[in-house]
Amino acid sequence: MSDATTADGPAITPEAVPGIRGALIRYRVMAYVVGTLLVVLVLVGVPLKYLGGNGIVVTMTGVPHGYLYMVLLFTAYDLGRRVHWPWGRLILIALCGTVPFLSFWAEHSARTDVQARLRAVAASPSAPTP
Repeated sequence: MSDATTADGPAITPEAVPGIRGALIRYRVMAYVVGTLLVVLVLVGVPLKYLGGNGIVVTMTGVPHGYLYMVLLFTAYDLGRRVHWPWGRLILIALCGTVPFLSFWAEHSARTDVQARLRAVAASPSAPTP
């Protein structure tokens, strides 16, 4: 393998690090917002609607969750493109936004992976020292 590629695909350049950090923050925010809305929708809204006959929580959380899920997909794609994730990982992250609590696991997994990649860039001999 050349210096421009790694086992995971093209290497991350030091110039790309600020953009990756921004993409990670955007993804993390969306993962928490979408995950929280989904948990409230499923654990509060659905029981209230079907056991209590009150669908307001489903409407107030379901509609924003649906729209924000699309934003989550975009932020996940943006982050994955920047760090060269395979399509399988992106699809798994997308699916995790549809199951309560899994978006939190996906966020943790993504953050851990991206931070490890950024540490590797910082530790590489070609990385500029601050």
